[in-house]
Amino acid sequence: MHGTFFDIGLGAGLAVSCGLRPFLPLLLAGTLARAGDLGLSFSSSSLHFLQSTAWLLVVTLALVASYVVQITTGRPATEERLFTGGDPFAATLSGLALGAGALVFAGTLAAHGDAWWPGIVAGLACALAGERAAGPLVARAWRRLPDRGARGALTLYLDAASLIAAAAVCALHVLGYVLLALALWWLIRSRGRGEQSYAGLRVLRR
Repeated sequence: MHGTFFDIGLGAGLAVSCGLRPFLPLLLAGTLARAGDLGLSFSSSSLHFLQSTAWLLVVTLALVASYVVQITTGRPATEERLFTGGDPFAATLSGLALGAGALVFAGTLAAHGDAWWPGIVAGLACALAGERAAGPLVARAWRRLPDRGARGALTLYLDAASLIAAAAVCALHVLGYVLLALALWWLIRSRGRGEQSYAGLRVLRR
């Protein structure tokens, strides 16, 4: 599957997946690109490092470090985009997710001869959509679970979801549009519920 339409779908889907959790989508995309499978390859682009051994090792170490920090500090896998008071761990995860989405979208465009810089902007937007859609849902689940073990499993679920989403998009690039649409739909739906709850609280306070 080649052509700008499919390239955009692939980049958008990978970026949304990175918004959920950035590590496994990056590893999957880089590994497939190294093998030249499923239409992925960054070797001919200015972002060819995305499939380099050194890059994949750095991403792997970052993944391990995120689990170590979470286990030792008891912090959640994600936050409602820093709604918890500017937590440094949440800020780091958020920045990594947005940066990963921008890089992988730009790399996807550049790999097929298109201008890479629109992918930075679009990748940031798509990753932000994925992050904002998943953040409140995970944060609510985190607060409701009774113990640290159950809470820690949320990270595994989030990593699994990001990997499954990325794999589906890599196998069928047009699914990236579907994934982006679902993230935007969930984001709008969540905000609508939040506004209704806020309105209800204002009525009660009166």
